[in-house]
Amino acid sequence: MSGYAPIGAFFVVGVLYGSLLTLGLSYLLRPHDPYAEKLTTYECGIEPVGESWSQFNVRYYLFALVFVVFDVETLFLYPWACVFRTLVSAVSLPGMGPFVFWEMMVFLAILTVGYAYAWRKGALEWI
Repeated sequence: MSGYAPIGAFFVVGVLYGSLLTLGLSYLLRPHDPYAEKLTTYECGIEPVGESWSQFNVRYYLFALVFVVFDVETLFLYPWACVFRTLVSAVSLPGMGPFVFWEMMVFLAILTVGYAYAWRKGALEWI
């Protein structure tokens, strides 16, 4: 158990410094002078008009979610492309080249089916 003592001490010091000490000192040292204009919503220097709680169409969220999902999925292609030549020519694992290739083709097929499903459901229509 004594081997974990430095890790525990590091955790305690990190929590104390990261949250309590830093946030506490910034709370004590910051200028605190609230007034009505300072507490209003700032929007590019323009006076706020209307309610701050406006309802957005759910399509914008779906569009953003689909973009993030497919963007992250395409990020998986880069490491595979970087090591593909090494995987294909692996001497220790003969016959892995076609497996690695077809494995990525299955991944791309699943990605394409998901894209077609999102397109068919209208999740990619902006307006």
